Amino acid sequence: FKGAKLFMPNLVPPKIPDGERVDFDDIHRKRMEKDLNELQTLIEAHFENRKKEEEELVSLKDRIEKRRAERAEQQRIRTEREKERQTRLAEERARREEEENRRKAEDEARKKKALSNMMHFGGYIQKVGTERKSGKRQTEREKKKKILAERRKVLAIDHLNEDQLREKAKELWQSIYNLEAEKFDLQEKFKQQKYEVSQPQPLPCLSPTTPHCGCPVPLSPTTLSGPSSLCLP
Repeated sequence: FKGAKLFMPNLVPPKIPDGERVDFDDIHRKRMEKDLNELQTLIEAHFENRKKEEEELVSLKDRIEKRRAERAEQQRIRTEREKERQTRLAEERARREEEENRRKAEDEARKKKALSNMMHFGGYIQKVGTERKSGKRQTEREKKKKILAERRKVLAIDHLNEDQLREKAKELWQSIYNLEAEKFDLQEKFKQQKYEVSQPQPLPCLSPTTPHCGCPVPLSPTTLSGPSSLCLP
């Protein structure tokens, strides 16, 4: 038996006394009793060892089952933590995507608003330039009404993609640039006219003795008899 120590007694042959009658039956009986006792001792030792082995086996099974339960609990905790981590990562990705989409939508809205403002401003400048060219005059109230009406117009650019929006912006910018150049030319022309009007006009030469009249030569009485002459520069 595993782990059991067999009890092997030292067998000593019985000593036969001299001069006496030998009782072989008694010797055989005693030997049988001794063998039986030894066998009983071996059986008891076997069952004792078997009991210890069974107890050790039960303890081993308990330890294995406990270890299996601990591993299952650890695996459950790891799985739960991994699930929570994946959930956090998914939420973070969704949050970043939502923020990115919101930022793109805001950028797109700002671009469209800027284009709309440029369209309104360009239309206003073009309208003012046209009115100046045609010489048409309007009252301040009518101008305000028309400006407000032009600003209320909706710029149809929702169907345009990014490249078309860029091209539209370039066209508007070029239009505004041309209008500004025309506006600058008109302002310079207006300044020149205003300057010419503000200069003193030459006076008519009524007398040949009038000093600083601007006449290149003195006027004679014959000249004075005719219509009044202007000294032109």
